[in-house]
Amino acid sequence: MNDSFVCPVCGNRDINSIGYIHGKPYCRMCISFKGEEVEKKHSYPKKAPIFLNYELSIEQESLSDDLVENYKKGIDTLVYAVTGSGKTEISLQLIQYAINCGEKVAFALPRRDVCIELYNRLKDIFKENSVTSVYGGHTSHLEGDIVVLTTHQLYRYKRYFSLIILDEIDAFPFKDNKVLYAMFLESLCGHYVMMSATPPAETISFFSKKGKDILSLQTRFHRHPLPTPIIFLSKKPLLFLMLARKLDEFIKNKKPVFVFAPTIEECELTYHMLNLIMPSGNYVHSKRENRKEIISAFRKGAFTYLVTTSVLERGVTVKDLQVIVYHADHDLYTSGVLVQIAGRVGRKIDAPEGEVIYLACKKTKEMEESIRNIKESNKALQNLLSRD
Repeated sequence: MNDSFVCPVCGNRDINSIGYIHGKPYCRMCISFKGEEVEKKHSYPKKAPIFLNYELSIEQESLSDDLVENYKKGIDTLVYAVTGSGKTEISLQLIQYAINCGEKVAFALPRRDVCIELYNRLKDIFKENSVTSVYGGHTSHLEGDIVVLTTHQLYRYKRYFSLIILDEIDAFPFKDNKVLYAMFLESLCGHYVMMSATPPAETISFFSKKGKDILSLQTRFHRHPLPTPIIFLSKKPLLFLMLARKLDEFIKNKKPVFVFAPTIEECELTYHMLNLIMPSGNYVHSKRENRKEIISAFRKGAFTYLVTTSVLERGVTVKDLQVIVYHADHDLYTSGVLVQIAGRVGRKIDAPEGEVIYLACKKTKEMEESIRNIKESNKALQNLLSRD
C-alpha cells in the first residue's frame, strides 16, 4: 500500500480516507465528484462592456478600484461587506478587467439557488459575453467567458481559472469543508477574491497576513441602515399565536413576508398550521423540488408569505420584504445566520426599510450578537454620513 498517496482531486492525504481497489489507491472523501472535466484552451482578450441601469455608490466604486489594483499586484482579497452592500456590483470591474486580459473567470457560490439567481443577473450585465451556469443537474455547457457555478462543480476545472470570485464563504456546505476548499485551490491558476458579510474570525486572521488584503464596506449601497431585529419572547404554547398575529398584521398592510423556521420538519409543520387560518402562503426548503417556481410566484404576488428554512437566507432580493424568524433561539441560528436573514429586508433603493422579528422562548447570545453586529454597521454608516 502507498501511504504517500495524495488525491489529485481534493488533495486528501489522510490514510484513513484512502481505499484500495486491486491494490490501487482511491480517495473516499471526494469519490462522489465524478463527471466530465474541462480541458483548458487558449483564450484571447475580449471586450466586456458592463450594462447597468444604475450607478455605483462612491464606496462601491472605491472598493471596485481597489479590487482591480490588488488583482494586478497578485494580491488575494477578502471583501468584508455588510449584507445588501452590493458585493456583486463591487466585483464587476474586476471581472471586466480579467476578460479584457483574456483570462478565465469563475464566480463560485456554495448554494444552487443563489448560483441560479446570480447567473441571471450576470448574463444581463455582461450581455455581449458568454455567461454559463454549472450546478448539479445542469452541466451541459461548461465553458464561457464567465462561469457561474456551485463550489461542488470546481472539481471539473483543474488549474483552469485565472480569477475566482468566491462569495458566501461562510455558508453551508462550503464552510469548514476541506474537500471543497481543496478543489477550489486546485481549480485556480491565478488569484482570487473571497466575499462575505459575516466572515469567520479565522478567515479575517488569514487575510490579515502579508501579501493578502481585506477590503471592508459596512454601508448598504443605498445608504440606509440595516433593519435592527426586534425580539419577542413567549412561552412555547403562545409562540405560534404571536407568529400568526404578526404575520396577519403584515399581510393586512400588503407586505410580503418570509417566515424562517430552523428545520425542514418545522418548516412544513409551521406552514400547515398557518395554512389553516391564512391560506395565502406556501413553503420552500432544500428538499422541495419546485421551490424555484414557488419563489418566482411569490415575487409576482401569488403568495403573501413563504415559510422557509435557511435556504433563502442569502442571495434573494424581494421588494418590501418583511422577516419573521420563528424559534430564533434554535441552535442552528448562529449570529452569522441571523445577520444574513435580517439582511433580506430593505435591499431595494425604493424600499430600504422593513421589520425583522425574532420570536423565541428565550434570548440567546447569538441573537444578541447579531443585533450588536447590525448596530455596529449602522453606527459606521452614521459616521460616514456625518463626514459627507
